[in-house]
Amino acid sequence: MGAVLPLLLPLLLPPWAAGGAAVCGRCPGPVRNGSIVAQYCASQAGTESEGRCCRERGARPERLLGLDLSDCSLHSLPPGLAEAAAIVILDLTENPLTPLPNGSFLGFTHLQHLMVPLALECPGGSNAWENVTMHGKSWLCQGQRNPCNSSGELAWLCPENAACAPDGPGLVQCLCDSPFHGYKCLREGTFPMLLFCGILGAITLSLSLLLWGTQRRKAKTP
Repeated sequence: MGAVLPLLLPLLLPPWAAGGAAVCGRCPGPVRNGSIVAQYCASQAGTESEGRCCRERGARPERLLGLDLSDCSLHSLPPGLAEAAAIVILDLTENPLTPLPNGSFLGFTHLQHLMVPLALECPGGSNAWENVTMHGKSWLCQGQRNPCNSSGELAWLCPENAACAPDGPGLVQCLCDSPFHGYKCLREGTFPMLLFCGILGAITLSLSLLLWGTQRRKAKTP
């Protein structure tokens, strides 16, 4: 496992990368010595461990960098894992995991290092990663690829006035180009928030007055 450490290069993280407090306590004990999460946390300045998580020390809100779920007797991914979508490193080794459904890592666009048991494959397949290597009884999936750049076939998936964007290992989403929005990015211009709120408020007020009048008449009926 020691050979993995040189592969863990410093990664840029978004300032909003926070959350995942519940999943940090999903498994008992701290980050396991020798895990790729422990190695990564030790190699980065200004980090600290909290439960099975590696966080940036002193940041507010604290940024979650890594999650160690190794040897947790997991048969499937734990509930609440989506809270940790901003992590860059995840260890799932030594778990009796069943094959993971497509979309299990939806939104994990910053995940760059992932270890899974040999019985599984890297999410999205080997084409979703720059490097897939075997380490003992595990696969190390490194360097999440942008599927929008690797295949021109994805261009037709997005409607006109929209662009392909990564949404996790092997997953994509379509984002409307400015100033388009709405269904299939067919509406142009900014969303008419004032008009929408005005119409919604008028409808709500009308229904409230109607119900008040109806209930008031019923209350007066002997």
